[in-house]
Amino acid sequence: MTVRDYAIQCIKDEAQALLDLIPKIDANFDNAVELILGCHGKVIVTGVGKSGHIGAKIAATLSSTGTPSFFINPLDVYHGDLGVMTPDDVVLAISNSGQTDELLRFIPMLQHMRVPIIGMSGNPGSLLAKYSTCHINVSVSKEACPLNLAPTSSTTATLAMGDALAVALMERRNFQPKDFAQFHPGGELGKRLLTTAQDVMRTTDMPIITPEMHLGEAIILVSKGKLGLGVAEREGKVVGLITDGDIRRAMEKWQAEFFDRTVADIMTRKPKTVAPETRITEIQDIMNKYKIHTVLVTDNDNRLLGVVDHYSCMV
Repeated sequence: MTVRDYAIQCIKDEAQALLDLIPKIDANFDNAVELILGCHGKVIVTGVGKSGHIGAKIAATLSSTGTPSFFINPLDVYHGDLGVMTPDDVVLAISNSGQTDELLRFIPMLQHMRVPIIGMSGNPGSLLAKYSTCHINVSVSKEACPLNLAPTSSTTATLAMGDALAVALMERRNFQPKDFAQFHPGGELGKRLLTTAQDVMRTTDMPIITPEMHLGEAIILVSKGKLGLGVAEREGKVVGLITDGDIRRAMEKWQAEFFDRTVADIMTRKPKTVAPETRITEIQDIMNKYKIHTVLVTDNDNRLLGVVDHYSCMV
């Protein structure tokens, strides 16, 4: 076998381990979700070694999707960190064997404090499973490691089950993109989700025309505006819109008579408008739905405040 063959086999083994998890998602999983939903405190994730690394990622995913969570090393519990736990919290304890001594030693403390425990291990008959409020089985038939020793398939399975918990909780909480943005304000996605029309709209050199204006004159203003459109106003309020495409089609239709026509003959009388506080993600949805490249930003009196085009949304 080549090195590529080994790599392919590893991925196949881990993929199969994930598929084998599906029948293990049972009432215990449901109970775990309900425990977390009913939690008035935090979800405290804990684990040792590789399980600890996976636990830290699960805690981060939960936190970023609406479930306040953090990771704690069970070794630190014996040096004062137990004080961060309260009966309002839920502990998610991860151990592949379910027999990790450092993890098991502080379970009596949690029971004394009446802190619910969600166990996640590959051994449903383990002590962790026995003393957990509910236990999620993440057992795998073998590791992807050729020696069947290094945590590979088992850690992948645990990580995937953690993601499954997070996704299920998102659905139960009706977690929306705007909620995600609040937890990711510094990221590119958060930036897009929080940016509004007034943040990106063009407000100067607006190509303003009137419905009575002849198309020959309107073409000049549309060209100067460099937006590919002209906004028709009457008494300071938006009454229509013409685009480069409208002008080309009018030329083909009327030919020599084109210059005798007015803006009112070709304008769209109810162009798509949005409020200044409309998020650009919503504007993109409007553009995609109606197959347009520009929307007008107006106030409550339908007065033009600015223009947002497709490129403005690419923040």
